[in-house]
Amino acid sequence: MAKAIQKITLDRSQDIPFDKLELSQKNVRNIKAGVSIEDIANDIALRGLLMSLNVRPILGDEDKETGRYEVPAGGRRFRALELLIKQKRMAKTEPIPCIVKRGGTTSAEDDSLAENIHRLQLHPLDQFRAFQTLHLQGLGEEEIAARYFVSVSTVRQRLRLASVSPRLLDLYENDEMKLEQVMAFSITNDHVRQEQVWDTVSRSPVREPYYIRRLLTETAIRAADRRAVYVGIEAYEDAGGVVMRDLFEQDQGGWLQDPALLEQLVFEKLKSDAEALKAEEGWKWVDAAIDFPYGHTSGLRRFYGERAEFNADELARHDEVKAEYDKLDAEYAEAEDYSEETETRLEELGNELDRLNDRRHVFDRQEVAHGGAFISLGAGGELKIERGFVRPEDEPVGDVDADDHDDGDADGTSESGGISVNGKPVAVETPEEEDDKVRPLSDRVIEDLTAARTIALRNALAGDPVMAFVAALHVFVLKTFFVYGSDSCLEVTMQSAKFGQTQGLGDTVWAKEIEQRHEAWGHDLPKNPAELWGYLVTLDEASRQALFAHCVSLSLNAVVQPWNRRPAAIAHAEELARSIGFDMVDAGWTPTVDNYLGRVTKAHILQAVREAKGEQSAQLIDHLKKADMAREAARLLEGSGWLPEPLRLALDQTPVGQGDDAADVVDDNVVENADADLPAFLTEEAKGEGTASEDADIEERRHLDAAE
Repeated sequence: MAKAIQKITLDRSQDIPFDKLELSQKNVRNIKAGVSIEDIANDIALRGLLMSLNVRPILGDEDKETGRYEVPAGGRRFRALELLIKQKRMAKTEPIPCIVKRGGTTSAEDDSLAENIHRLQLHPLDQFRAFQTLHLQGLGEEEIAARYFVSVSTVRQRLRLASVSPRLLDLYENDEMKLEQVMAFSITNDHVRQEQVWDTVSRSPVREPYYIRRLLTETAIRAADRRAVYVGIEAYEDAGGVVMRDLFEQDQGGWLQDPALLEQLVFEKLKSDAEALKAEEGWKWVDAAIDFPYGHTSGLRRFYGERAEFNADELARHDEVKAEYDKLDAEYAEAEDYSEETETRLEELGNELDRLNDRRHVFDRQEVAHGGAFISLGAGGELKIERGFVRPEDEPVGDVDADDHDDGDADGTSESGGISVNGKPVAVETPEEEDDKVRPLSDRVIEDLTAARTIALRNALAGDPVMAFVAALHVFVLKTFFVYGSDSCLEVTMQSAKFGQTQGLGDTVWAKEIEQRHEAWGHDLPKNPAELWGYLVTLDEASRQALFAHCVSLSLNAVVQPWNRRPAAIAHAEELARSIGFDMVDAGWTPTVDNYLGRVTKAHILQAVREAKGEQSAQLIDHLKKADMAREAARLLEGSGWLPEPLRLALDQTPVGQGDDAADVVDDNVVENADADLPAFLTEEAKGEGTASEDADIEERRHLDAAE
């Protein structure tokens, strides 16, 4: 006969006045954590008590119930109710729902522990969806935050996560996707795009959140981009543009999803600014573009304005600030202790002096009537205006020929070759993919690299007046005594190479220094050429040498072009560079996606990493797609001092990391730190050991060979 199963009976609930309850000392929760008692009290006031208290009768003599009860489980709720009574928001005799436990096989401590341990937290996705439901029911973000004691930003984050594609949320629910990946997908509301990117990364060994964000934003434009700064995010959104925002990472303002709309707004605003400048200042023409190519002022005569004089109030303020600055600076120089207050005041006074001194230039009205200006975008999104250029056809009748004036190109003031010239995009070279064989660099890449080197070398030569004199003297002697050996990298006829197709030259530090130096001399020199000789005669020797070096440097041309290779001139440029101690690494050049890695084949990228970091590092990125490989290579090569062949000195052709002993042994630091320089997803896939050595012919190759 089967034994009857004993039925379980549950403890009964009972409403007990609060003043009959007291907190048990047997509650196992003693450390404060989670939501505060004040927050729980406010929640009880809003929605009532959602969970009963677990109580036990307090026994007196002969184990008889005394009518009072202890609370071993639910202590935080008890304290919250107690706080409500102290705040006079609840009567002390208010009946409290309780589960009364009499006898049984477990102790009070056991019950308290079970209540806390057996509690299962919500899955994060359940919380996201619950917040979304409340929001759809009409609760605002601030109200949800107040009810659940979280910040408003937290509510926004959870609502954003709940809005990710349902297909991806199902994967997260089934532990097929990590929360960090869901967070990365939340930067866009486009479910189709989210799913396309997931289909891509799910087939890839790289599934890191940063890679997901990169794919989602690869066709968008950062809010920090100069075009977005110039137009303004508000104007872009008013025009119907959408901005993607990342609520979980620093996004510097987000990403603009409609590049075409942004370009349209940029051109419209540039046109408006150009018309306003022309009307306000009276120029005959104003040419506007996002960028102008380096050398865009070639063939134009440049004239300069006079800095506006101080008015009486400005002069008085200038003298007052200058006197205070000089006095404070002298006193601080004699002080022994550092003073942050004094440093701050000196900085404030210095900034005010700069503002007072930085007065706009006033141009001759007759010159303005047949002159023009260029407006473009600076690196920070500010409007850049270059004033005072005269086209040959606009020269007044009776003026000296334009050939008698400085070549407009020589001033170095032109801006970078960019994505647009007068609103027309400039094509950007994209090399075709090749096999794994390292082939010679393309003529266009060599030309652009050596153009950058020419600008940097010009800048370095301008800082060495003595060698500039020697370089010019060298040309003079060649022309005089060696009729058939007159090649030189200096074009002392003051002709200057044009680099109109090379993007970004105007944004380099070298071009900007040349521009500032030329502007300064342009304002100092007399406006009438007839007065120039007297000016130069009375100029001090140091200034004369500096001016000479500046002029000579602008004639330097070490560009290698397919139609104009000039091996003897390039060899002379090498000698000149060595003589003034010039090196492109010291000048600040570093390989980036834009200036090299994104413009060459995968084989060239791997060769660069191999030479700089060793074979092991090259193997760690050789499985990546071209764009990702270029980006990772740029990060690896940063600070390595590696240069492509066209930028190396003839006696410095040994690749980085391949010194005399590199043929047999890779530098220990390179090997030991190779993984440390790479992201985790790359180091996890590292296979085997690498070497930094290369073939002897690569080690001995000279720049001239590459040029030829």
